[in-house]
Amino acid sequence: MAASATPEEPVAAGLRLAVGTLTIWPAGMPRADRTTAGWAMTLAPLVGLLLGLVAAAVATLAGFLVSPLLAAALGLGSLAVLTRGLHLDGLADLADGLGSGRPAEQALDIMKRSDIGPFGVVTLVFTLLVQASATSEAGPAALVLACVTGRLAVTWACVEGVPPARPGGLGAMVSGTVRQSTAIIVTAAVAVSALVLGLLSGEPVTYPLAVAAGLGAAWAIQAHATRRLGGITGDVLGALVEIAAATVLVVCAASP
Repeated sequence: MAASATPEEPVAAGLRLAVGTLTIWPAGMPRADRTTAGWAMTLAPLVGLLLGLVAAAVATLAGFLVSPLLAAALGLGSLAVLTRGLHLDGLADLADGLGSGRPAEQALDIMKRSDIGPFGVVTLVFTLLVQASATSEAGPAALVLACVTGRLAVTWACVEGVPPARPGGLGAMVSGTVRQSTAIIVTAAVAVSALVLGLLSGEPVTYPLAVAAGLGAAWAIQAHATRRLGGITGDVLGALVEIAAATVLVVCAASP
């Protein structure tokens, strides 16, 4: 007789699914039921922390050799490599879909295409310029915080009551899988970490404020996308990561 499952197994499977979905790191792909998907989206900020630490290390080391702006660009480039550029691709696809002004079904078809249109190109260039310049001003700690907040936005996009835009795909698998109470707990943990990081960096208000601003910006985009498309997709989730991260970096860079 097979051994009974332990409570830790869904958490471990969810973490492996989060790592396998959100990064290039090999973690094995567990059976992707909605319970596992819920844990994966809940643990997404932890994956963001790991990604942020690597990107911050790249930016810090590069800073000894090149200008702060180029070092920031290299740190962001490492993020693109580690995530296969999926979040940036989602941002471009969402910009093309929403920018088309077409009805939901046609906009979703545009988002599924492999090419990138003018709205996507402009959005990508602008976002990456903002992220690079803001990172060069705010520093590596802000980059870590941006990566965590970007994935926390994904956690909130998958809470109960958020519908998928399509019957299939990543959005359908993960939408509504995270309990709101769980998202609040994870957010509280991120907020406390931001406060501690701020205290250590001499920015006790800026970092928690940046997290709140990043989540607020992501919520606004998610609400607009849901109204226009009828729900979330994998592209929407990717776009939220980049928008929340950019907002965090801007707030940190604007701090006196």
